[in-house]
Amino acid sequence: MGPLLCLISAACFGAMAIFGKYAYVAGVTAPTLLLIRFTLAALILAVLVAAGPWARPRGRHLVVALGLGAVGYATQATLFFEALTVMDASLLALILYTYPLMVTAIAALLGRDLLTPARVAALLAASTGTLLVLLGGGVGMLNPLGVTLALGSALTYTLYILVSDRVVQQVPPVPLTATVMAGASAALVVRSAATGGPDVNFAPSGWLWLAAIAVMSTVLAALTFFAGLRRTGPSTAAILSTAEPVVTAALAASLLGESLSPLQWAGGAIVLISVVTVQSKSPAPPTRRTAQSSPRLQPTWRPPDDAVNLLR
Repeated sequence: MGPLLCLISAACFGAMAIFGKYAYVAGVTAPTLLLIRFTLAALILAVLVAAGPWARPRGRHLVVALGLGAVGYATQATLFFEALTVMDASLLALILYTYPLMVTAIAALLGRDLLTPARVAALLAASTGTLLVLLGGGVGMLNPLGVTLALGSALTYTLYILVSDRVVQQVPPVPLTATVMAGASAALVVRSAATGGPDVNFAPSGWLWLAAIAVMSTVLAALTFFAGLRRTGPSTAAILSTAEPVVTAALAASLLGESLSPLQWAGGAIVLISVVTVQSKSPAPPTRRTAQSSPRLQPTWRPPDDAVNLLR
């Protein structure tokens, strides 16, 4: 079930850019999309937290989680959806997906993650396949503003993951995600109030795409990822998540009129093969130590993928 849950999460996240394009066609602006997305997702997750047994973040953890949402999450998502207004969804996904290599390399340099030869090979193969999928049919003229925004989104992603790794070890993922989204929603409410309020003069179909982004590509995507992560381990989950831009490219081809070239199909096959390979060769996730274990023996990196999916 672990790999399947991770792939379901990747599919939900991969559909987000497509839903965003449809929302823009319906007249939804990027600031309004972000405000409604995070507010609705925060409300849904608040209900789940209230109904569940999870401990709520308190004190310093509460302040950090709210800050992660108000600064990191809101900034990354704003850059992503602003870039989506001026560039292709597939190219945006390609640039954003430079973050797994950044995070994996820096985490290894800092001693926070282990790079086995099989894991490196699978990640490189999946990344190569992603490049073929997204570049095989050509991406047209590059928009400098869009590329800058997309790179800013990827950089924010990377920095956020590296900064937030401590808090994801201390707070259960569901209440932490709810708190982060509440922080992002609060920041966007303030920004919306300062700019005249949200623009809700869009077609009724816009609400459908906003609901799809909030429910499917935010709440469901994050929860299925966390459930899969606990069964597969962080590095395996990260590699399985490379299916996300493949889903974006496939949906763009079928729904937005983009065509997939033979090279793109080959890239998709490489990604799928790497997914199967990592499941057969990846090491089992490390067991958790008991409360009596020495603090010096506790893992220092648990895991970057938790922070990744707080940010999407």
